[in-house]
Amino acid sequence: MVTIQVLCVGKLKEKHFAAACAEYEKRLGGFCKLSVTELPEERLPEDPAPAQITAALEKEAGRILAKVPKGAKCTALCVEGDTLSSEALAGKLEHWTVGGASQLVFVIGGSFGLHPSVKAAADLRLSMSPMTFPHHLARVMVLEQLYRAFQITKGTKYHK
Repeated sequence: MVTIQVLCVGKLKEKHFAAACAEYEKRLGGFCKLSVTELPEERLPEDPAPAQITAALEKEAGRILAKVPKGAKCTALCVEGDTLSSEALAGKLEHWTVGGASQLVFVIGGSFGLHPSVKAAADLRLSMSPMTFPHHLARVMVLEQLYRAFQITKGTKYHK
């Protein structure tokens, strides 16, 4: 069974997002060994300077990259990444697992995104949409798309 780790910068505080995540985590239990890891988001002033943002992202990158297991296939969620259909994502995951990958990691940055070093280390840079979403909602969306990918691969009616 494949192991999937979702690394998230920042704590999920909103109850409605937490409930949605819990539902998809439960559903994914039959398809993979899932873990969701929250990493601390660097505190920044109200109106941070670009250099402060870069320094914060660099610190977060160190914590993120330390959690990615060697040999894992890593996907970084970023706006400039590739946009894939649900079917294409399912195909990518299946290709990785059939090819021998037993660990998959999905990285969701905080409100200022991800440091370039995280994006460079990723096997896939994935954009959910050209629109901007809160990073907490992105967690729900990633979990749902992972569940959908397993359903597509299995050939169920969940994906219509």
